[in-house]
Amino acid sequence: MPKTSTPAQYILILIDMVERQGCERKKLLAGTTLANTDISSIGARINDADFNQLVANAQALTGDPALGLKLGLRLNLSAHAVLGQAFITCTDLAQAMDLFLKYNHLLASGLHLEFETIDKQCILTMASPPGETSIEFAYELLYGALINTLRGLLNAPGLCLRMEVPYPRPAHADLYYQVFGEDVQFDCVRGRILFHRDLLGTSLPSSNPVLRNLYEAECARLLANLEEEHSVAEQTLRLLRKLEGQYPQMPQIAHMLNLSPRTYRRRLDEEQKSFQKLLDQVRSEHATRHLLNTRLPLSSIAYMVGFSDASNFRRAYQKWTGKSPAEVRRP
Repeated sequence: MPKTSTPAQYILILIDMVERQGCERKKLLAGTTLANTDISSIGARINDADFNQLVANAQALTGDPALGLKLGLRLNLSAHAVLGQAFITCTDLAQAMDLFLKYNHLLASGLHLEFETIDKQCILTMASPPGETSIEFAYELLYGALINTLRGLLNAPGLCLRMEVPYPRPAHADLYYQVFGEDVQFDCVRGRILFHRDLLGTSLPSSNPVLRNLYEAECARLLANLEEEHSVAEQTLRLLRKLEGQYPQMPQIAHMLNLSPRTYRRRLDEEQKSFQKLLDQVRSEHATRHLLNTRLPLSSIAYMVGFSDASNFRRAYQKWTGKSPAEVRRP
C-alpha cells in the first residue's frame, strides 16, 4: 500500500454523497481496488491511488465543481473517529489545536501544516500538495472540514474566519461566501486560515481530562503504527514539505529522524533514493504551486525555494520538470 492514505470513513461519506445523486457505485469505483476491499472496517485506510481515482470518478459522474467543499462540510467531529473524540474532551480550543497539530496525519497522512501566532492573530497555513487531485478539491475539502469541525467543537454554527485561498476565484465562489462568510480572499500566496488568538481560550463544554488522556494515548498508538509503514524517503519528503523555505541539509534531516548520517544514507541507498533528488522534488512541488497559484515575480519564487537568483532557478526548474517556469505559469 502507498504510504500516504486517507481514513476510509471519509471515502464512505463521499460514496454516499455521490450515490444519493443517482450515480452507480460500480462506475464510481471503476479503476480502484475498493470493490474488492473491506473499507467499512474500523481503522481502514485508503491509498492515494484509489482516493485520487475515486475523486476523479465522482467529479466526472456528478459534474459538481464544489464537490470537495461539500464533502468537507460532511466531515464533522464523529467522522474524525478517535481524534474527533479527543477534540471533544479537551479543556479549550488551544488544547484541541495542539492535538490537531500533533496528530493530523491520522486524518490525512500527506497533510502539511504550520501554525503560528503573530501579535493577536493566529495563522494556520496549509501546504499540502494535492498530487493527482485538483488543488481546488484538496483545499475545499480541507477548509470545509476545518470550519465544520470548529463550529461543532465550539457549538458555534455561525463561526466565520478569514480564509485565504491559493488559487483564482472559482465559478462557484458565491458558495465560499455562503459557507465561510465574507472574509474570503482568492489568489493568495499560500492557503491560510486566520483568527483572533482569544478564540483559543474558548472553553469546551464536554471537557474530560481522563478521557482525553485515554483518547490521546490511542491517537499516539495509531500514529506510531502509521509512521512505521513509512520509508525513510517518505519521512524525508514529509519533513521537507513541512519545512517549506527552510530546506534542512542531510545531516539535519537524519537527526530529525533519530538516525546517524551514515545510517540515514544507507537506508536511502537501500530504497534507491538520494537526498538531493528528494530535496529537488519538494522544491519543484513548492515552486510549481507558486507558479500556478500566485503572481509573485520569478525572483521571489526563486528565493523562496532556495535560489539566490532567477536564472539559476530557471535552469534548475527546467531540469526538474522538463518545462520552463514560463510554460507552467498560468497566463
